[in-house]
Amino acid sequence: MSQSPSTEALSKQDYELLADFRYQLRCFLRFSEDVTQVHGITPLQYLLLLQIKGFPGREWATIAELAERLQSHHHGVVALVSRGEKAGLIARQPGREDKRCVEVHLTVKGEDLLRQLALLHKEQLIDLQHVLNVLAH
Repeated sequence: MSQSPSTEALSKQDYELLADFRYQLRCFLRFSEDVTQVHGITPLQYLLLLQIKGFPGREWATIAELAERLQSHHHGVVALVSRGEKAGLIARQPGREDKRCVEVHLTVKGEDLLRQLALLHKEQLIDLQHVLNVLAH
């Protein structure tokens, strides 16, 4: 994806579509912020749980993989994992193939909380998907 501005002109409708997309996205994020806090965790903790459970091909992830998925720094993810571990939501295990590598797994408590939050988010995502389909046409 190019970072330099194109010489192509944007129409008023283009700006309106972009503005509406950002608005809808922000509404979804605001919902997520509110619902996670009601359930006693931060939005970033929810994202951590979601990325662990949703990691492609397996039920766990490494710190480095989580840092990439969260678009965060390694040391920040280590601190986030430590807080999640202290809350009983996740557990670290030595790597199966490389003992220097740490696997991050959800606990039963983390699985239960994630399931509750993901169901609430899924409803919102269905609404957002409808808006995105309208915006795309």
